[in-house]
Amino acid sequence: MEQTIIETIERYDRIIIHRHVRPDPDAYGSQVGLKTLLRANYPEKEVYAAGEHEERLSFLATQDDVSEQMYEGALIIITDTGNTERIDSAYYEKGAYVIKIDHHPNNDPYGDLRWVDTTSSSTSELIYRLFKKGEQLRNWTLPHEAARLLYAGIVADTGRFLYPSTTNATMRAAGELITYDFDRTALYDALYEVDEAVLRLQGYVYQQVKLDEYGSTSIRLTKEVLADHGLVAEDTGSLVSSLGQMKGITAWVLFVEEDDIIRARLRSKGPAINELASRYNGGGHPLASGASVTSWEEADELVANLRALCRTYNEMKG
Repeated sequence: MEQTIIETIERYDRIIIHRHVRPDPDAYGSQVGLKTLLRANYPEKEVYAAGEHEERLSFLATQDDVSEQMYEGALIIITDTGNTERIDSAYYEKGAYVIKIDHHPNNDPYGDLRWVDTTSSSTSELIYRLFKKGEQLRNWTLPHEAARLLYAGIVADTGRFLYPSTTNATMRAAGELITYDFDRTALYDALYEVDEAVLRLQGYVYQQVKLDEYGSTSIRLTKEVLADHGLVAEDTGSLVSSLGQMKGITAWVLFVEEDDIIRARLRSKGPAINELASRYNGGGHPLASGASVTSWEEADELVANLRALCRTYNEMKG
């Protein structure tokens, strides 16, 4: 597959790379890491990373300005995005050809060419594998900045290599990436900077947890709660995973209210939740997914369905 992607890249003069909305470090790492890699090895090509910039990820990269007209005849590559609803682009379908590179379950097989590997720790790891194939076939080189971005994506999506998704291949990739010239200490500090306001909100979240008899729970962070803590929705990304440390918890959902929608971050220690997330405008991994609802009544419905999943899971365990 890597060779086919490389050959496809070589047929196009303009390449526009996208990722999912509300990006995380793996989204930026894979997207901008790939852009940096391609620009270094094909300086004659136009290569762009497009989408709405996430200010909190400015330490990693920014995004390019890409007009609608630029999509005509362009190759579109979409990284780290399981379904079309989450693609941060209104124009990607106007491109001449679409490649999907992702590590989430392929529930939405969009694109003309798809490289989906759910055994990979991150999409950044897949981009590193693409580099290794390009190195073998075309003598590609990896810029230090691309190495920094890919390493950031891998570190973040593996929880500093603590998640079960970390494999021998992940560690080999990380071990090779750290031989490049970038400041790992500064990168770690930026990735895991937690200010006092977030810690206070984390304490609030823990206080709201009420487990039912099946080990499921839900927490609501309304706009009023966020304002009381001096935070915005983008500051809550680390909170949902921290709940996994609680004794007796099976699956949980953290709702975060924004201006026009309520985001739902779902996590599980057992029952697969990605199909449930897909029913609410989302998707993701079996044990880590995202979704969205338009009202608190719809949120209640999602919670009831999550509780039913946990009940079935516990009954099957006996």
